[in-house]
Amino acid sequence: MKEQAYYAVIMAGGGGTRLWPLSRQTRPKQMLRLFDERTLFQIAVERVEELFTSERILVVTVAEQAKELQRQCPQLPVENYLIEPMPRGTASVVGLAAVAIQARDPQAVMAVLTSDHYIRDEALFRQILAAAYEVAQEGYLVTLGITPTYPATGYGYVQRGKFLGNYEGFPVYRVVRFKEKPDEAAAQDMLASGDHDWNSGMFIWRVDRILDEFRQHMPALYSGLQYIAAAEGKDEEARRIQSVWKDLRSETIDYGIMEYARQVAVIPAAGLGWNDVGSWDSLFDVIPADKDGNILMGANHMGLDTNRTLVFSGDDDKLIVTIGVNDLIIVDTGDALLICDRKQSQKVRNLVNQLKSSSDQSRYI
Repeated sequence: MKEQAYYAVIMAGGGGTRLWPLSRQTRPKQMLRLFDERTLFQIAVERVEELFTSERILVVTVAEQAKELQRQCPQLPVENYLIEPMPRGTASVVGLAAVAIQARDPQAVMAVLTSDHYIRDEALFRQILAAAYEVAQEGYLVTLGITPTYPATGYGYVQRGKFLGNYEGFPVYRVVRFKEKPDEAAAQDMLASGDHDWNSGMFIWRVDRILDEFRQHMPALYSGLQYIAAAEGKDEEARRIQSVWKDLRSETIDYGIMEYARQVAVIPAAGLGWNDVGSWDSLFDVIPADKDGNILMGANHMGLDTNRTLVFSGDDDKLIVTIGVNDLIIVDTGDALLICDRKQSQKVRNLVNQLKSSSDQSRYI
């Protein structure tokens, strides 16, 4: 693997909806300290530093978050923080990073990674990324697949096809198709088939290959990216990004490119201990619970007959008492209090959308 030709791109522009009320627009999930004294963003950067030098780690974020992210990871060069004027989906994130990397090395391979996911086995993750580099060098668009454990309707799926061989000891398969967020019946069928993985949202490819896919399948974005690339490194660049982004249609890389691309491969990333931390309930999969199955996060809590409940508080002086409750999420941030059934915690995102549409409540987002 030619280290100097391999770049990591960390997507860090999330809007702070899934872990509300702890996460907000100005303090989204990647900025939170959930597992130790480091934020999810700091963890995401540090877990790839053994594979990528700081000069080859780029971050794509939005303007209002850039300063805080730079403060959290000052080891990354300031010029490696690529700023979107406003969020336009992961397709634009990938495109902006691709033209920036192409200007540095037209032959480069880029790994598109997340800033807010949990990965238990970081050494294994780096080994898989090294294998993915070799596959990408052959012209494949590579995705990392996660072994499904239940018929999830909130994830995209990847169907494995022809075995392409072992790369660095990892089996690699050609992708038959991508299926975005199926209904429950389809998810049940894909789980039962045994040849589907969850789409992790992490991708590895040569920059020239992904830009060619943009040219074919998202020509408007491609045209805008070429307009930006012509001003790479000049004062004009920021103005051009602003101009392109204001008229850009929001789209994910999954819907915009991956569902149409042909030469796609998947590496089943079994054993990573991956979790997208997509809801409060998901924390039960990554944070050890006490003997009653409860998780306490900064909370001064007393519970009687309380089981399988998460309690978060930002106020050590406030005592939170629960009696005879099971399977609850309780999050107290001082200005907002969330109480919900664990099975309903995915609906927090819907609640945030309601807050956004209410002028009286918008201060809470």
